[in-house]
Amino acid sequence: MITPGFIAIWIAWLLAGGSPGPATMGIAGTAMTEGRRAGLAFALGICAGSAAWGIAAALGLSAIMLANVWVFEVIRYVGVAYLGWLAIKALLRALRSDEVALGNPVKGSLGTIFAKGAAIHLTNPKAILSWGSIYAIVAPNDASLAMLLGYFGMLYAGSLLIFIGYAFLFSSARMVNGYRRARRWFDLAFAGFFGVASYKILTVRLS
Repeated sequence: MITPGFIAIWIAWLLAGGSPGPATMGIAGTAMTEGRRAGLAFALGICAGSAAWGIAAALGLSAIMLANVWVFEVIRYVGVAYLGWLAIKALLRALRSDEVALGNPVKGSLGTIFAKGAAIHLTNPKAILSWGSIYAIVAPNDASLAMLLGYFGMLYAGSLLIFIGYAFLFSSARMVNGYRRARRWFDLAFAGFFGVASYKILTVRLS
């Protein structure tokens, strides 16, 4: 099951997961603002959402979503609204001249922060399509459910490595100090990433 081709795909999966996007930027902002525990809670929430879509794709629920377009559409518009709201918040902070909170702070208990992280992935229907696509690439046509779940475990381990690593990295004092010095640029980047992600979800096409 673990072939040189799969290893190459796994590395590409890591690079894609670690690239700037709503998940990684959300973890960075939460970790810098609320500390390591909050950053980890947010990261674990994102991982939980990713796990839900990954298992759903393995069970064939991506095909059900594609057959029932209204399910896809409802989830898509909820995700667009949520990411758009995050983009506006970051843009307004970038335009302020006074001292403001770092990143995209999520206030409340660790449970609330976890739920916000899960919402990032659960309201992004492209996540289940990504999982479905990766299964189609790495698994043979006659793959059993056990084989698909095995692939899920290996790919998911990579996601855990990336997202939890972000929580630790961006909760360091050096990273926070660097953010304070370039706070406005970071907030503009957050606004851009969330805005682009919202637009991509809005314009995604079923195929």
